[in-house]
Amino acid sequence: MTDVSPQSGAGVPDGWQRLWMPERMAYLRGENKGDGCAFCRIVEMDDEEGLVVARGNHVYVVLNLYPYNSGHVMVVPHRHVAGYLDLDDDETAELAAFTKSAMRTLVAASGAQGFNIGMNQGGVAGAGIAAHLHQHVVPRWGGDANFMPIVARTKVLPQLLGDTRKLLAEAWPG
Repeated sequence: MTDVSPQSGAGVPDGWQRLWMPERMAYLRGENKGDGCAFCRIVEMDDEEGLVVARGNHVYVVLNLYPYNSGHVMVVPHRHVAGYLDLDDDETAELAAFTKSAMRTLVAASGAQGFNIGMNQGGVAGAGIAAHLHQHVVPRWGGDANFMPIVARTKVLPQLLGDTRKLLAEAWPG
């Protein structure tokens, strides 16, 4: 019989294998956010440190530190604005162009077969950093949502973020 008591996760065998990701707890607790806005701090970092894939005049593309899938990037305006309606026309155009470039790059570099693209506007809509607009570009492949997220509530990412950043930065057009 399988032990399903609360203590079973504390070392008592229960028939389940576990993948431990203790670094994820920092995200869940809201740690490492530092002072001010994380997206504004990234602009001041070098590309490798900030996981920046590409920079434009008005926006930049950065890997998500807590990705839903390998290659999950965000297109972020340099200017600290909370809402899409706060962007001026040049920022809106470059955000759209960089989103398309991110998609092309992910197809070329990793064979992405589809995408989830979107913005969560405000905390009530699920924005983790609601004060600074950012658009998610999440590459998808057939079978990428296997049993791990369903059964274990865990994502298996096959590549380190630094390696993914380098791959995408090298494949970025222009």
